[in-house]
Amino acid sequence: MLNKKPQNFDFKKLLKDNKYIITPTRLAVIETFCKNNRPIGAEFICKKLNGKINEATVYRTLSSFEKSGILRKVDLRKDSTYFELNNDHHHHIVCTKCGEIEDFKENIEIEKLLKKVVVDSKKFKSIEEHSLELFGLCRVCN
Repeated sequence: MLNKKPQNFDFKKLLKDNKYIITPTRLAVIETFCKNNRPIGAEFICKKLNGKINEATVYRTLSSFEKSGILRKVDLRKDSTYFELNNDHHHHIVCTKCGEIEDFKENIEIEKLLKKVVVDSKKFKSIEEHSLELFGLCRVCN
């Protein structure tokens, strides 16, 4: 997990800390996430990089970054897989009409609910991680 805000960290140090060889491709992918600061997919990255990196390489890089914890998958119920920097814990509200995405931070009430889910569960003892995406209509589309 990243401990710094996307615009304030050293891309090369991030890669070194995660035992990656620094390559132009890896730097370009990380920079694309930092510049956009929202969930994005491989197609978006390829488009932003004007075809300088082939799609297969982008997919391999995204998969590798997810395995090492630099990125996390986000299920936005779209045709493609989306990823975002794993720099803080938050959730998403997604407009089902226009696709607008808004982050929201975890709060005390969500934490209480998660604890209650575990206490009430007959089969589970703990929750190691979770993801929460809410879907509805934004104010513009409503």
